[in-house]
Amino acid sequence: MSDDAVQAVVTATLYNRNYLQSRAAAAGAPPPGIRRLVIVGGGTAGWMSAMIFARAFEGQDVEISVVESPAVGIIGVGEGSTPWLRGFFDSLDIEEREWMPACHATYKCGIRFSGWSTKPGFESYFHPFASMLDNLTMTQFVHQVESRVNGADVAAHPDRFFIATRLANERRAPKPARAFPFDVWYGYHFDAVLLGQYLQKKAIERGVRYRPCHVTHANLDAQGRIASIGIKDAEPVEGDFFVDCSGFAGLLMQQALNVPFVSFADNLFNDAAVAMPTPIGAELPCETVATALRHGWEWKIPLTSRYGNGYVYSSSFCSADEAERELRERLGLLDDPAPARHLKMKIGRLTEHWSRNCAAIGLSQGFIEPLEATALLFIQRTATLLAESLAAGRMDDRARGEFNARINEHFEGTRDYIVSHYKTNSRTDTEYWRANAANTALSEPLRMLFGNWLAGKRISQTVRRQQIGKGYPVFSWYCLLAGMGIFPEPRDLRPATAAEACFDLEGIDNLLERSASNFPRHADVLRDIPPRVAEKSLQLYLW
Repeated sequence: MSDDAVQAVVTATLYNRNYLQSRAAAAGAPPPGIRRLVIVGGGTAGWMSAMIFARAFEGQDVEISVVESPAVGIIGVGEGSTPWLRGFFDSLDIEEREWMPACHATYKCGIRFSGWSTKPGFESYFHPFASMLDNLTMTQFVHQVESRVNGADVAAHPDRFFIATRLANERRAPKPARAFPFDVWYGYHFDAVLLGQYLQKKAIERGVRYRPCHVTHANLDAQGRIASIGIKDAEPVEGDFFVDCSGFAGLLMQQALNVPFVSFADNLFNDAAVAMPTPIGAELPCETVATALRHGWEWKIPLTSRYGNGYVYSSSFCSADEAERELRERLGLLDDPAPARHLKMKIGRLTEHWSRNCAAIGLSQGFIEPLEATALLFIQRTATLLAESLAAGRMDDRARGEFNARINEHFEGTRDYIVSHYKTNSRTDTEYWRANAANTALSEPLRMLFGNWLAGKRISQTVRRQQIGKGYPVFSWYCLLAGMGIFPEPRDLRPATAAEACFDLEGIDNLLERSASNFPRHADVLRDIPPRVAEKSLQLYLW
């Protein structure tokens, strides 16, 4: 099977398998020097990390505690995930039929980008998650795209070639009938607050200690390590290793340990968002929609209870009031008295994600705007890599250096992929979009990739050699650049040769149409989510 077509499936499956194998190898050998691991901050980052650490240290004499301020009752922002979250729950033996209803979750086949391009025929495109069926259409897609880049007048829009796109268009769940043995990798949409609460409950059930209190500061020892954290009106909490999940405040890593922060503001302009919920009907979509607006973009995320809507924008080009008004106009809520929720974002990363006896996970380590829903992926990867190292007793300078290098590579690669959406936009209606298209603050690997594409060269080797866009398979780059219409102008296209027009595209249409009929309606599946037994055997086949 094609590596590009199912890289996301195979990589995620092997990643979780390797994690479990390393955890099993370390079982029974408690990490030297760690008896008390303290996580400062809850929410999705804190409780997701707690679950990963509890699994890694299972059977060892390690006390894991989460210390957080009592939660404030707010409506959670609708949030999406990458397919890696599926592996997270599978590795913890948590069934979808248990956690999804508790978090108002729906399935996600990919992301629809609307209005980013003004090029005829490319005003919208869908970025699909990979599937086994892509093996039957990937070669044709890449061939068509490369032919059009080189001037041939052939169909090369990604929406025509992938089953996930067809499922999203028809609002079908990515859960095939038992008689149809082709898996589709997928993500989820969920209420972020409810997910944090659910993970808190499960973590406490698995032995994680919970202490609701107000953390005021960190106390350092003579070597500059964290010795304890100060608690309002209570004794300090001591520990051997600390995890900073305190959000953008960075209470431990930035405030106490003074780890520098690297801003991405020169190539990712957005730094704020405003969010509002709206009702949802009986027919539930299974896609995130990212629609370009005047000074940023709008997300639309379907939950079982409502739509989560939000406008991500740059405060350098648009005020909070202007953004809220534009979003309310979009949603038909100009006269609605319900308040909007305003959020500020700190875009960038720490220089180090593990310093001394502390590591940052979640917003405290950095954030890349939510366009590709990578927030949970960073939490999951960072916590898993850290747990592997700690459980194996690898806590020296070399281990920290390797850890920090891997996480920074992931940040840089993901940044490049998201920057590409803005750099390749063709809107000219506002200064915001013109500034994004004119932005020259690009990494050298990204410059090389764009150069090869525009020169009509294959980009697969460039992606692999430069290891650009960590976590994104080659076909994702083809989908992005083709979906944005980065081709010669229609007037410059020439008739295709026989070699360039050698594939039967109507046959692909027929294949995808008939295949989609084996997937049930999304709303029907959510009413009765099936168990995971069949999926486990299928994943073993994929290995």
